[in-house]
Amino acid sequence: FPILFPQQSGLYEYKLFGGLADCPPKLCVDVYMDLDYRKQWDQYVKELYEKTYDGEKVIYWEVKYPFPLSNRDYVYIRECREMDVDGRKIWVVLAQSVAVPQCPEKPGIIRVKSYKQSLAIESDGKTGSKVYMYYFDNPGGVIPSRLVNWAAKSGVPAFLKDMQNACCNYSKST
Repeated sequence: FPILFPQQSGLYEYKLFGGLADCPPKLCVDVYMDLDYRKQWDQYVKELYEKTYDGEKVIYWEVKYPFPLSNRDYVYIRECREMDVDGRKIWVVLAQSVAVPQCPEKPGIIRVKSYKQSLAIESDGKTGSKVYMYYFDNPGGVIPSRLVNWAAKSGVPAFLKDMQNACCNYSKST
């Protein structure tokens, strides 16, 4: 998958095109949106929950980072819509970081203040799904380039594989 390297920030943006065989789009979306279930299958989740602040649903997510790096946390809003584009059903999930005074930074954890994700899922014409994802965040702190390279080469594809397994096991767990 292509990785863009924007000169202005020096940070990576990720674009991912992939397929999830035998995982229909609606199932993918249900799995992706289910925060409680994500805690079971995503090994990097330390804490994850949704709360309502001032009438707006906000998600808090703490991500485990390998030693000696500090964990990162995210505070963000997301929305999921089912769209009809020329007879094609496409599910779109948008997420973006927000500042919420009721959710202050915690000592020893680096707050990711700049996070954006777009996800589009549609049928692959068979029993699976086609997935497009755009992802950007500024993890803050100093992260060794070998870890950034690992995320690009291994972490993102591994996430797709984990997601596929999660889809296969979802009906059994709910």
